[in-house]
Amino acid sequence: MRFQVWLIAFLISLFAVQSGCASKRRTKRDGPPRHVPANLLRIPNAKPKVEPLSKWGNRYGGTNSYVTFNKRYHVLSSSRGYRERGIASWYGTQFHGRTTSNGDTYNMFAMTAAHKTLPLPTYVKVTNLRNKKSVIVKVNDRGPFHDNRIIDLSYAAAAKLGMLGKGTAQVEVESVDPRDNGNHRRRSTRSVPNKRKSTNKRIAPTKPRPPKKTSTRRAPRARNKTTRSKPIQSSVPVERRK
Repeated sequence: MRFQVWLIAFLISLFAVQSGCASKRRTKRDGPPRHVPANLLRIPNAKPKVEPLSKWGNRYGGTNSYVTFNKRYHVLSSSRGYRERGIASWYGTQFHGRTTSNGDTYNMFAMTAAHKTLPLPTYVKVTNLRNKKSVIVKVNDRGPFHDNRIIDLSYAAAAKLGMLGKGTAQVEVESVDPRDNGNHRRRSTRSVPNKRKSTNKRIAPTKPRPPKKTSTRRAPRARNKTTRSKPIQSSVPVERRK
C-alpha cells in the first residue's frame, strides 16, 4: 500500500516537472502567431505626434544609462537628426501582451519597435535597403541586445517590410520629428487647393469684337501736273549765215 502511494506521488511529481519544462520551452520560443490577420499588410503606420518623454525607460536610478548583459548603454538626450544603418530583427509571440520599457503593452500587430538608446517614445522611419519598402513605427521598448542589430521590430512592421522569412534585414533607421512632419503637412495642404483653383478655374468666353468699319470711298487720285519745258538757251554762239 505504501509502495503504491509512493509510486503515485512519484508519477505526479514527474508529470509536473515535465509540464513545467514544456511551458518554459514555449515561453522561450519566439515566432509568428498561429492566426494571422487578413489585413496584416494594410495596418497603417504609426502617426507621429508630440509626446512627453515617458517616466520609465529613459532614466535609470537618476542617470540616463543602464546595464544589460554586462554592457552599459547610454540613452540619447534627443532623437533629432538620428540616422543609422544596420541589421533589424523582429519579435512576436514571446513578448505579446507583456509590458514594454515605457509602460505600454506590447502588441505584435501594432507598428512599434525596440531600440537600445533612443529616447522613449520616438518615431522612426525604417527602410528595407533590399526592396526599398519603408514603415513608420513608434519606439516604446528596449532592445535588441545583440551587437550586430540596431532595432527590433514588431511582427506587423516586419511583415510590411518583407523580412519575416529571413528574420533579419539590412535597414536604415531615421528619426521622424512630429513637429517637422506637421509643418510639412500644413504646407502641402495649403498649396494643393491653390493648384486646384488655378486648374479648375473657368474662363468666361469673350465676345468677338466687331470688325473695324472701313470707308468705301476711294482715295482721290493724284493729278499729274504737266510742266512746260522752257527752251534751252545754248551758250555757244550760233553763226549767222551771210
